[in-house]
Amino acid sequence: MLTGFIDGLLCCLTGKSANVVVPIETSEPADGFEFVEVKPGRVLRVRHIIPERPAVMEQVTGQGGTVHCKRKITVYRNGQMVIENMGDILRPELLHCQNGDTEPSSTVEVDLLDSSAPATSTSTPDPNSTPPPGQEQQEQPAPRRRRRKPKRTVVIDCEQKISSCKGTHSDVALFFVHGVGGSLDIWASQLEFFSCLGYEVIAPDLAGHGASSAPQIAAAYTFYALAEDMRAIFKRYARRRNILIGHSYGVSFCTFLAHEYPEQVHKVVMINGGGPTALEPSLCSIFNLPTCVLHCLSPCLAWSFLKAGFARQGAKEKQLLKEGNAFNVSSFVLRAMMSGQYWPEGDEVYHAELTVPILLVHGMHDKFVPIEEDQRMAEILLLAFLKVIDEGSHMVMMECPETVNTLLHEFFLWEPDTSNGSKTKQEPAKPPADRNPLSNGQVQPIAEGKDKNK
Repeated sequence: MLTGFIDGLLCCLTGKSANVVVPIETSEPADGFEFVEVKPGRVLRVRHIIPERPAVMEQVTGQGGTVHCKRKITVYRNGQMVIENMGDILRPELLHCQNGDTEPSSTVEVDLLDSSAPATSTSTPDPNSTPPPGQEQQEQPAPRRRRRKPKRTVVIDCEQKISSCKGTHSDVALFFVHGVGGSLDIWASQLEFFSCLGYEVIAPDLAGHGASSAPQIAAAYTFYALAEDMRAIFKRYARRRNILIGHSYGVSFCTFLAHEYPEQVHKVVMINGGGPTALEPSLCSIFNLPTCVLHCLSPCLAWSFLKAGFARQGAKEKQLLKEGNAFNVSSFVLRAMMSGQYWPEGDEVYHAELTVPILLVHGMHDKFVPIEEDQRMAEILLLAFLKVIDEGSHMVMMECPETVNTLLHEFFLWEPDTSNGSKTKQEPAKPPADRNPLSNGQVQPIAEGKDKNK
């Protein structure tokens, strides 16, 4: 703490950052690591693992199911958004069965003026039902708000083919994107797990993080600059079917890529990513303080991150934080990253336009992202499924690696079964007795077993 105070004082006197804004030293072997120059002088470290596969690849031709994604999104000038799902809606059992059926379409109304209020699904009342005596007047529906001419209307009509992605499929690649203050090392358990299963995995360090280069200008850390870095990495390593896994701020870059490359992005996983709102830096934030002051406070910030990022703060969590190289960035980079989170295009309509299947993973004890934000995200997205890990927090993939890996693997292997679409009048299939159904926008905690940064 004293050293940090002295360095901060020198920073104030000299007008220069006390931090050396260069990549950190790494003692890891070069095997599996690549350094990619995304722009002149801008180099990112990338962990790229291509596992050894058998000579005879598994044939995937003809497998999978096709989902008709038809959606009408209408935004009114009074701040109301109406989403009409006119295509296939996936049944809630998708993550608990090998296949998932489809169910009828639905309509979702969202009030954009109140982002904290969850979206509500409209339903048609049962004409055969009769209200109790004396309650005919009290239970009349409230008058609907008058809708004026729509401000914006978006129509989506496409066929989305979703198939199982196994490690033996040579056309599948997994991209892992970390958030502010992290590094590719926070994905250590996931990279090892899925590479051992035969998946090709790619995990970059964002600029200024890990062993990537750290420019000394704040403009290098805006959302658009970092998004272009991720675009370059994606175009370099992408296969025919790609799955994006993002954490916290990294979820925004996965959303950006899924929107830009809908034909190549097969599935998306959002871990503690928050609600479907446009990004905007906070005007009243500790990260708006001068760099030298932030440097003085860095020990306190690291301690606060440990308290807020993990459900428990024991020796194991401290070691995970150290091994994961999390929150080990300069105060200059940290301030520039937080100030550069400006992305007005990433609003509710932007997310509602996505047709790719998305798995939302949320740590119940997350103090950075409230559960209500992920619930709202699940309701806005077309093919989204929310799963809550009861024992996890913001760094859930480090706290509960076995649970997270199992969830992700189930999602990778899932494919919809649309062959029995004509059997809509039959009794719907029930999930196994030891499983709970998972529906769009529904929260189902997961009890942690042995497996006990933003």
